[in-house]
Amino acid sequence: MHQTAEPSILYFGTPVVLISTVSENGSCNLAPISSIFWLGWRCVIGISAFSKTTENLLRTRQGVLNLPSIHQARHVNALALTTGSNPVPEGKQKKGYRYESDKFRLAGLTPVPSETVEAPRVMECPVQMEVVVEDVHSLAEQYADQRGRILTLELRVQRIHLEDSIIMDGHPNRVDPDKWRPLIMSFQEFYGLGQKVHSSRLGTIPESDYRTPDIQRARTA
Repeated sequence: MHQTAEPSILYFGTPVVLISTVSENGSCNLAPISSIFWLGWRCVIGISAFSKTTENLLRTRQGVLNLPSIHQARHVNALALTTGSNPVPEGKQKKGYRYESDKFRLAGLTPVPSETVEAPRVMECPVQMEVVVEDVHSLAEQYADQRGRILTLELRVQRIHLEDSIIMDGHPNRVDPDKWRPLIMSFQEFYGLGQKVHSSRLGTIPESDYRTPDIQRARTA
């Protein structure tokens, strides 16, 4: 039996991402999000138009997507209810957010230089993706009470760094899903992945068949 319901949020389970960006004063900002999906070497994120991360991405047009594993959950949690915006936006004030100038220090994480963007990578995260902003859209643009509040940003990946521990044996360009344990956000709580429950017919398609021209573009970044 199903019941008609009206959940306020629809976070049925998406990966947590730490986005590192550079602020106008040269400092580094670090913020967790979990509204994201990938197609090829591009991804789309959903993010508040009023966040420091958004401000930095729109100004610099670049950043790093750092994917934590389940082992970095406490580091991510340390960033909860903090913002790099000073003063704190009104909407975040109501939710209990506070300003924090050094997110890396607060979370106990280590910034390391990127290769194609100015924003640093997070050393502890097993996956690090250097990205540039390709396009920006406003969500619910047709409704005055929502217009301009949430943005969707199309990001193109320029460089990917993978921790040795998650690379598939004998395949340096593939992540082993049996080794990779991403941190998942489901209805505002942290979860991890369990064991594979069934083989997939899609798994018979060579991953190389999904390669896009963006990979060649990334080589010249």
